[in-house]
Amino acid sequence: MAVEMGIWRINGGKPRKLNSTVMPSERQLEELLEHDSTLLGEPLLIIGRQVKTPYGKFIDLLAIDADGHLHVLELKRDRTPRDVVAQALDYGSWCATLSTDEVVVIANDYLNVPFEEAFEDVFQATRPDVLNEDLQLTIVASELDASSERIVTYLRDFGVPINAVFFAYLEEDDRSYLARTWLAASEETTVAPVGARARKARRASWNGVDWFVSFGEGDYQPGRSWEDGRRYGFVSAGGGAWYSRTLRNVPVGARVNAYIPKQGYVGVGTVVGEAVRFDEATVMMNGQSMKLADHKLVGNYHYAVNGMSESDDEAEWILPVEWIDTRPKEGAFWRKGMFANQNSAGRLRQEYTLDLIAQEFRISADDY
Repeated sequence: MAVEMGIWRINGGKPRKLNSTVMPSERQLEELLEHDSTLLGEPLLIIGRQVKTPYGKFIDLLAIDADGHLHVLELKRDRTPRDVVAQALDYGSWCATLSTDEVVVIANDYLNVPFEEAFEDVFQATRPDVLNEDLQLTIVASELDASSERIVTYLRDFGVPINAVFFAYLEEDDRSYLARTWLAASEETTVAPVGARARKARRASWNGVDWFVSFGEGDYQPGRSWEDGRRYGFVSAGGGAWYSRTLRNVPVGARVNAYIPKQGYVGVGTVVGEAVRFDEATVMMNGQSMKLADHKLVGNYHYAVNGMSESDDEAEWILPVEWIDTRPKEGAFWRKGMFANQNSAGRLRQEYTLDLIAQEFRISADDY
């Protein structure tokens, strides 16, 4: 049975049905969705309109959600149910192959600002490191016939991530309204069979050199200090295996991009030695190697309680760095959309962030 929608206005205790009329054009519906994708019920960032595929066809609207999943929005227009569903599936088969880098290129070709900035504007969060791990196909229609309903329902039963939404255009006096309903409610979303969505993560390509390092300076004890790291050439993490393990994985020769949480990037340098415990760390001063612990430090890097010895997991770990360029915390560099996360260290893949850091910290393009 085809989906049908009616809306009544209660006037003087009596219902009065609003007149449903034909939308001026489905192009207008496309423009409304482009202007405000929340008409579909969740925040989406439109990253393309009339996106050309390698097969000479054009996706009506391509969007992305807060999790980095792509949404193909295909308007029914005057096509038959078979045609519009087949077209959506065809577009989905291509979109499923897109890498993170390719998604960013499509977005930047369409948006007026860098994708990372637009993503943060819409979702108030840094975009995920990996994009397009999942995909949703949505058929958008001003009306939905029984044949479309049957086809979409059948595909959903087999785990195909497809749904249909239709909008009724209603008028009352000089006012116009849009009403929306979904073929399948969100809680009825089907789950694909095991393996159907377990596609290979489409991570952005990595240049093999750059790492993100979070220098967790804060008000808590032991009170790590960027002033120390900047002066004596190190980054550090500790107080638990979860905090230090990723830092200990950064190899000699890597380029680290040091970030102070909620402040910004404060330094770029090259790792010149393997990570060691704080109580074993040495630094070069005036051509001589000296234990870091023997210097007058601003921060406190011990976690032991009541004089007890620290285990490797509890200890602060020092990664020695020869700085290329640094700045004080007060001069930390940050732009909307730049990469940051809660891990102590990890591969820095985001091209947008790397380009901005290269400009700000005097990194030559030849170094990439």
